[in-house]
Amino acid sequence: MGRVATGVIGRPALWRQRDFLLLWGGQTVSEIGSQVTVLAMPLVAVIVLRASALQVGLLSAAQTAAYLLVSLPAGAVVERLGKRRVMVRCDLGRLVVIGSVPLAAAAGALTFVQLYAVAALSSVLSVFFSVAYPAYLPTLLEREQLMDGNGKLGTSQSVAQVGGPGLGAALVGLFGAAAAMAADAVSFLASAGGLLAIRATEPPAAKTAAGPGARPGLQAQIRDGLSYVLREPILLRGMLWSGSANFFVVMVESLGPLFLVRDLHLTAGYVGLLLGLGGIGGVAGGLTAGRLARRVGSARVCWLSMTVFSLPGLLIPAAGPDVRVLLFAIGWISWTFSATVCAVALLSYRQATCPPELLARVSASSRWITWGTLPLGGVVGGALGTALGVRPTLWIAVIGGCASGLWLFFSPLRGMRDIPVAAPAAGSLAAAS
Repeated sequence: MGRVATGVIGRPALWRQRDFLLLWGGQTVSEIGSQVTVLAMPLVAVIVLRASALQVGLLSAAQTAAYLLVSLPAGAVVERLGKRRVMVRCDLGRLVVIGSVPLAAAAGALTFVQLYAVAALSSVLSVFFSVAYPAYLPTLLEREQLMDGNGKLGTSQSVAQVGGPGLGAALVGLFGAAAAMAADAVSFLASAGGLLAIRATEPPAAKTAAGPGARPGLQAQIRDGLSYVLREPILLRGMLWSGSANFFVVMVESLGPLFLVRDLHLTAGYVGLLLGLGGIGGVAGGLTAGRLARRVGSARVCWLSMTVFSLPGLLIPAAGPDVRVLLFAIGWISWTFSATVCAVALLSYRQATCPPELLARVSASSRWITWGTLPLGGVVGGALGTALGVRPTLWIAVIGGCASGLWLFFSPLRGMRDIPVAAPAAGSLAAAS
């Protein structure tokens, strides 16, 4: 199965785990490329196509709409087709879709219609990949290694958030915003190559109570995953926090470049630098999540990070055109740090306690609840930005984002030191029904 025999959490075990390193390395390259697009796509809309605040909000909604529309069936589809197979196909699909933007721009044929289509199609592929990804990791690692593995993967994502915007800003400056997206397209090849090189064999789908060889219907599979999520109190509170936070955070992510370019009159290079500085918090969160969980308690660190550590996020809309521009970075750093620490603890809990045959569907249900609010936040942010102005909308967003931590504060987590982790029961589909 490709797992490491030792159950000790620590750097040496995972650094000797070949299959995990392939997964980690490919994803690190892909994450850096994706951060280039996070910066470049809205700049294509703002600078090349002269987008309004509403158009930027709609573009953000197109980039995330699939999490609301297809997340639930994605979990059942992933279990039927196989997690690694789905991930490889999604990588190759995104290579083609994202790569169409620089090609169209070079031909002078890029339009809003194509940009929206690219955003929507890449959103669908990203949903399937992100549903398969956390469900695939436990096939490579022992339960005791999941916190460490998720921390390393979270750190890579945050490193990408630091380096990706800076790289994107340099590419935008050298080649233009549309051409910079070619780097993201190529990065998906690295991810697909790493996945194909993994030796571990993915276990077959578990047999169910429907009888030998029988396959339950898609609707029943979706219901099983969603039912598990809604009945599990820690997962439910965590997802209510994440869904609320994402609704407001996407307003900052979508309107942030517009705010920095048009209100603060920054160049693309400085926009990339500020967004990159914000990723430092995520790096620190990924590196320290396991240590903080052990010292403070995995339950305590969840609600503390989202009710205390995230408060400097209120500084984001206070940024000004002079040295006050650093307030944006300080606020962004606090949010990425606190969210990463909390997310690592909750994701590790889900992977360790969920029955293996339900994990992809539970992951899909989680994405539907937590990321399904992203397109709604994008549309609302764009509408409010048009009606009230960008800065007032950012104030609404940061206040709402900080308040989302109250879901965790007023939950069973506040009475615990550590989140209870029990081994999942084999073949326990009935527990979710």
